[in-house]
Amino acid sequence: MHRTPVFRARGLALLAALLTATLAALTLTPDAEAFPSRSKQQVIDYLRSISGSNIVSGQHNKEPASNPGQYTQQVKDVTGQYPGLWGGDLMFNATDVANRQRVIDQAKTEWTNGSLVALTWHVCPPTMGSSCAFEGGVKSSVSDTQFNQIVTDGTALNSAWKRRLDEAVPYLDQLKTAGVPVLFRPLHEMNETWNWWGHRPGTNGSAKLYRITHDYLVAKGLTNLIWVWNVQDNPAGGWSSYYPGASYVDVASLDVWYKNYPSSSDYQQLQSIAAGKPIALAEMGKVPNAALLDSQTRWAYFMMWSEQLRGNNSNAEIQSGYFHPRVLNQGEVKLP
Repeated sequence: MHRTPVFRARGLALLAALLTATLAALTLTPDAEAFPSRSKQQVIDYLRSISGSNIVSGQHNKEPASNPGQYTQQVKDVTGQYPGLWGGDLMFNATDVANRQRVIDQAKTEWTNGSLVALTWHVCPPTMGSSCAFEGGVKSSVSDTQFNQIVTDGTALNSAWKRRLDEAVPYLDQLKTAGVPVLFRPLHEMNETWNWWGHRPGTNGSAKLYRITHDYLVAKGLTNLIWVWNVQDNPAGGWSSYYPGASYVDVASLDVWYKNYPSSSDYQQLQSIAAGKPIALAEMGKVPNAALLDSQTRWAYFMMWSEQLRGNNSNAEIQSGYFHPRVLNQGEVKLP
């Protein structure tokens, strides 16, 4: 049937009205979040559930805090995929401390996009101010007397340490409010000598400072923190002498720097300490290869260290790790 101009005009008007209504509905309906609000226990349960079958890919993002997603973007540039875990840092130098909000905003974005969130803190010692240099600050030492005061309730240095923790509380609380559980890794590599908090084995050493930190932040209501205990693959061994106790740890993790990949004895030692808790590779310089992924199946996630991604791996090595059938990238991490 031949349509007159009037009918055509009415049809176009009706089509325009339908398109307008559809666009309005789309505008009013927010994009569905890959990860809505979740509890820390749901993330812990997920990590436990994939242990032995899958491993989440991860990428750390170091300074500057003004660009807290730069190394994650490099993963996308090389592989076409984003990692299943984003790592950031509360940092130490004055400029980055002033930009902590950028780090928190990035953490919220990464969670919304479907990646787990991890935070490290290269924290300045309580003998110094809120910000410091790495050399001579984070990488420094305190005397035995000073350390004993830091871990003794009521002393000036103990109070200074708690004030330092207070500086992080508003940022961590933002993530709690947003429903973002955080794989929080304080006082990392505590069996090493480079940091001021480390290399003090035994009940009253580095582990005691970890327990104080845990108890103080939990008392502040930060129920979203997943407590990640961490040591480096130091050949001296004896990692259990730094363990703060099962009630203080949700995930036991290893940084692999003395060698490219954890040895089978490293793998067994950490599993023994964890006693059924999830275990993870919290820092690596080499992307896991098929030999590692196929033989050490209980690592729940790995996190590549910032510039080491491209500085220590070819594009082919990065792609091989990310495309391994056991590896879960962004969009493949399915929380219950």
